[in-house]
Amino acid sequence: MSIARKRWGKRVWILELERKFSYVSGMSSIRTAPDLREKLQILSADAQYDLSCACSCGSGESRRRGLDDRWLYPVTLQSGGRSLLFKTLVSNACANDCKYCPLRAGHDATPRCSLAPEEIVRAFMPYWNARQVIGIFLTSGVCGNPDAAMERMLATAELLRRREQFRGVMHLKIIPGASDAAIDRALSLASAVSLNIETAGEAHFAKLTARKDYLRSIIAPLKRIAALTAPGAPYARVKTSTQFVVGASDETDREVVRYMGGLYGRMGMHGVFFSAYQRGLGDPTIPGECSAATNGELLKREHRLYQTDFLMRKYGFAAEEFGFDDSGNLPLDVDPKEFWARRHPERFPVALNRADRAELLRVPGLGPVAVKRILAARKGGGRVRSLASLGIRGALARKATGWITI
Repeated sequence: MSIARKRWGKRVWILELERKFSYVSGMSSIRTAPDLREKLQILSADAQYDLSCACSCGSGESRRRGLDDRWLYPVTLQSGGRSLLFKTLVSNACANDCKYCPLRAGHDATPRCSLAPEEIVRAFMPYWNARQVIGIFLTSGVCGNPDAAMERMLATAELLRRREQFRGVMHLKIIPGASDAAIDRALSLASAVSLNIETAGEAHFAKLTARKDYLRSIIAPLKRIAALTAPGAPYARVKTSTQFVVGASDETDREVVRYMGGLYGRMGMHGVFFSAYQRGLGDPTIPGECSAATNGELLKREHRLYQTDFLMRKYGFAAEEFGFDDSGNLPLDVDPKEFWARRHPERFPVALNRADRAELLRVPGLGPVAVKRILAARKGGGRVRSLASLGIRGALARKATGWITI
């Protein structure tokens, strides 16, 4: 049985190689140029920081050890399904100074290397031919300038699409500041693209980098991608996503959620992802290093934002409906849906046997699957006698009981 047929719930897993390099600060050593396998070990491990086709919202480990001691990283494809993607950085050399990023310029705790397009093709095709993966995710540091970094990814993509006749999933990272021509070329080759927004607004962004311009490097390319992938546009088939680094700057959840509303509503984004800032990896001067929030609270904050994102995409919530605490953040002690319900007592209790789908989805503890069961039981004049009669039990059923009438 191929790896691609293994089932691990509603997750898609990215195939990466375990990194085995070490670095000792202050010590120099003579090192031969790494071979292809060694470069893949470095670059696939460093690719873990980009989550634009991944989601850490679910329970369980963030990665698992797969065959031959390779790491499997969780991702969610926009179209759903279960399989593996081959993910690697093209280069971890970077000219940008993103202060939250361990691969930033001037931070030399990582061995630097790059893969040539032919090397990537040579590494990837055996997995594809063996049906162990459904596609490839390419991202990169900015080696030189944005278009130079894009060129290496695009040359790889063209080799795969044209010479190798690869027709699988191809996710390409758009480098901030890339030219219109590079963006258009990526859209012509990719199944999905992503450009990381990083934080909510120009003022917060300026605290993370001095070399990138928020409006020119991030917002303008996002708008171009949105225009070219809109319904009826030349690349409407291409899925789009972005990522916030949560807590690296001093943005509030209210600001992030407002931007999410724009990304989904005005830009037609297919997915928004979040990565809690990891202390100790960034410059000590950024807000995330000085924050009073604990690492656990940052991870909880990431989780609350994922819940909010899910409510917007699957439950019909609008960005302006969510509630926040006095600091402008989502409460950590209650999920966003229940917090909304507490603020709208006039909407409850909901009559289980009369409410429509939209009303039922607002009930804390009831999700799309439970609501589907309720509506199916009511079809043809039937009545729901209890949640348990529909197989809805446990903590979620106990939560819902306080907000409904039978």
